Amino acid sequence: MKKLIPTLLVLLALVACKNDKSNTSEIDANASSTVDTLKDSSEKNTSETNLAKAYPEELLSVFKTHGGLNHWKKMNNLCFEMKGSDGLETHTVSLHDRKSKIENKKWSIGFDGSEVWLLKHELGYEGNPRFYHNLMFYFYAMPFVLADPGINYTSVEPTELQGKKYEGIKISYNDGVGDSSKDEYILYYNPDTYVMEWLAYTVTFRDQKQSNDWHFVKYEKWQEVNGFQLPRKMVWWNVKDGKPSEAKSSLKFGKVALTETKLDAAIFEKPSEAEYVKP
Repeated sequence: MKKLIPTLLVLLALVACKNDKSNTSEIDANASSTVDTLKDSSEKNTSETNLAKAYPEELLSVFKTHGGLNHWKKMNNLCFEMKGSDGLETHTVSLHDRKSKIENKKWSIGFDGSEVWLLKHELGYEGNPRFYHNLMFYFYAMPFVLADPGINYTSVEPTELQGKKYEGIKISYNDGVGDSSKDEYILYYNPDTYVMEWLAYTVTFRDQKQSNDWHFVKYEKWQEVNGFQLPRKMVWWNVKDGKPSEAKSSLKFGKVALTETKLDAAIFEKPSEAEYVKP
């Protein structure tokens, strides 16, 4: 019994020291938390100031309505499914380097960061893989892709589309930006809610010449994903006298994921049986 008493005292001492360390840790953690909060607040203010210098105020309001540009920049991957001309397609994109992969039962298209590749499973792909590899991603990731480097912004006059007035921001690109630097876009947003509702765009991939042939797509339905408003349904419209006249086709999007998880680069590498696509 006498031998047990010193042992118990030692154990009690160890427990007491552990509790003291725990209390100290809690105090340190609280102090650290306060410092981190002040640091985060300072960084947030600096970041918001930088954003205000880089983008028009109206565009920042659109970004904020759809989840926030700073929040978007923390994301690393985007995945979604849609029904294309050859059936169901799964699109996977690494957001910061724009590596991408589209999988279909008949073919797969990928971009490894340098080159576009095509893998034929059955009949192959009948379109232009270089044109298509990031096309739907660009439409889907609106409005946030309009924060990419090399973009110029111009306000447009309020425009009536299908009986409703919208404010608009016109987007053009510096020479050499992307595969089609002559492309132009106009983002039309609801002036009361700052929700993006229409996108007008030109296509210059083939001849690389500026165009006045405007196409229109309506962002008809949105869905919440990880704090963002992302498209659920888009509708393409016929155009008459430079304005959308009647709906002609639509796309729905499902199984959407947008997270901070960094994808393995191997996902986007060219399979041995695939071929690089010539420019």
